Amino acid sequence: MALGGIKTASGDYIDASWELKIAVEELGADAEPITLRVTGDIHIGGVILQLVEKIDIKKNWSDHALWWEQKNRWLLKTSWTLDKCGIQADARLYFTTQSKSVLLQLPNMKTVRVKASFSSPLFRTVINICEALDIRHPEELSLLKPPDDPNQKRKKKGQENAEEELVDLEGLLAPQASTNQRYHHPNGSHYLRETEEGEAGYRVLAVSQPGVAPEVLAKMNRPSSVVDKAQVHSRWLDSSRSLMSQGIKENDRLLLRFKYYSFFDLDTKYDVVRINQLYEQARWAVLLEEIECTEEEMMMFGALQYHINKRSQSGETEDTEKVSELDEVEAALSTLEVKLEGSNPKDVLDSITSIPELRDNIKLFRPKKLTLRAYKQYWCIFKEMSISCYKNQDTFGEPIHQMNLKGCEVAPDVNMSAQKFCIKLLIPAPEGMSEIILRCEDEEQYAKWMAACRLAAKSKTMADSSYQSEVQNIRSFLTMQRTNSRPQAASDSGTEDINTRSLVSPRYQKKYKIKQLTPRILEAYQNIDQLSLMETKMKFIQAWQSLPEFGLSYFVVRFKGCKKEEVLGIAPNRLIRIDLGVGDVVKTWRFNNMRQWNVNWDIRQVAIEFDENINIAFSCLTADCKIVHEYIGGYIFLSTRGKDQSETLNEELFHKLTGGHEAL
Repeated sequence: MALGGIKTASGDYIDASWELKIAVEELGADAEPITLRVTGDIHIGGVILQLVEKIDIKKNWSDHALWWEQKNRWLLKTSWTLDKCGIQADARLYFTTQSKSVLLQLPNMKTVRVKASFSSPLFRTVINICEALDIRHPEELSLLKPPDDPNQKRKKKGQENAEEELVDLEGLLAPQASTNQRYHHPNGSHYLRETEEGEAGYRVLAVSQPGVAPEVLAKMNRPSSVVDKAQVHSRWLDSSRSLMSQGIKENDRLLLRFKYYSFFDLDTKYDVVRINQLYEQARWAVLLEEIECTEEEMMMFGALQYHINKRSQSGETEDTEKVSELDEVEAALSTLEVKLEGSNPKDVLDSITSIPELRDNIKLFRPKKLTLRAYKQYWCIFKEMSISCYKNQDTFGEPIHQMNLKGCEVAPDVNMSAQKFCIKLLIPAPEGMSEIILRCEDEEQYAKWMAACRLAAKSKTMADSSYQSEVQNIRSFLTMQRTNSRPQAASDSGTEDINTRSLVSPRYQKKYKIKQLTPRILEAYQNIDQLSLMETKMKFIQAWQSLPEFGLSYFVVRFKGCKKEEVLGIAPNRLIRIDLGVGDVVKTWRFNNMRQWNVNWDIRQVAIEFDENINIAFSCLTADCKIVHEYIGGYIFLSTRGKDQSETLNEELFHKLTGGHEAL
């Protein structure tokens, strides 16, 4: 650069150098950009070095990088030359920090201020945020933009933020780890409680928030149709691109939500924050009617919320429950030791080699259009993963009906007050899905058959170790819905401190008066009033997962060759084609029958190939096709967790499945 700036007679510089202007964030928006004389063979790191030497401010610049405004991307490869990057004199570069503050709304609707990386892919940014918030398995979450507020124009600037309580966690949380070194505090988020400010931060993360006022709940947006539910997916951010490249600015508001409904390894000891935020997201999904539930289920959800609010207000924390967990583990080990010492080896061998069976009288019905519902009773034998139906118990030979439940869909249809215990089965068939309804006589029969059906749908038999726990969970779920006719239920619990309007959705607020809702919620409360705080949250999450519509994400699409719009539902294990006008399920395709899927980026069309030469293609109308691509790939990626004992998150595999490599 000794000859830099010397011109020839033609006006060209001798060293072929040229001027590059770079704006610096620390100098302010009104400051003039700094001008550097560079050549095309200088690398990005050298440009930054020259720039820092010209800035009068002395500070640590390690978090700064160059942002190329016209190309909407970061220049993070410091070894690349300007020529390799394609940078010329007209490039508008901005020297700014990679980590910036964002206002993050948690699943519990509370807003916190945290530091986030604006230069890393969103997937890595979410990992760092979840590590700071002490949330395990960050691959289940993502960020999305908030919905447009129709009243936003009427509000003065800053008025909304002044009304909302904002918790600043930037100085309280542990420093975020680098890409190659992750940080986990040995005490989880409990270390926040060492200071008064940290206590407030801990309560926002790990403690259930009190019930919202009914008038606030009534003003919140609620989806009125499947199309409304599909609109939310247009706001998800791209997991393969950085926040800056997606138009996010410093101090912008973003929503942190569980995106993929495939929750792995929920542990009450290590997942205090994760379970609380998951409970809050489930709670708001029920209150805002994002997921359908029956009247009895709504009263059960209301009772669970009431119990959680009471436990939280009384000062009960999860710390006390960790001690009891150790006692439970010791008790379980002692019980196992007694069983092993007193068991007969022949009995153990028989229990391993023989597969349990169910034999009962079950009523069966096949729904058809223009047909009155009439159940017919059969003698049914549930063996391995199939159900064989006979005329009666004494009949032998070929069964009248035989159903293979491997890969089927199982949904409950229960009404405790009417003593209705039905199991809806959607069994894969060449023409789509065949619907069959099983009706059981009582709770006990329903629990056993429902558990067997759920295991068979996952290609498991009743010999699996999870069968008994599944039966017990179903019994517990039914117990919570059972009406408890204790005459002094309302007086014992105290009706003054129960705000029923904040415990049920607006639909039931309009349908019933407070005097009608209070006794019904308190009746359901009698069945769970002995549960601890964490047990109640887990019961709420399990009940949420048991709802028929759980995990369904809707997209309005147009299938190839069809003119009308339809709805595509994406669940953790299947794709569902739904008629938009009627709402009926047309066809279902399972992920385990999928051979491949890809996107034609030119025409923005998703194409999927299944077994038996079944091919479908569609364009998405309510979201970018990249979002559909991410959903399918994300669920397939999450389904592989637990098959190996490695806790290492394979980001490369995730991006490959979700199509991140194509977006790059």
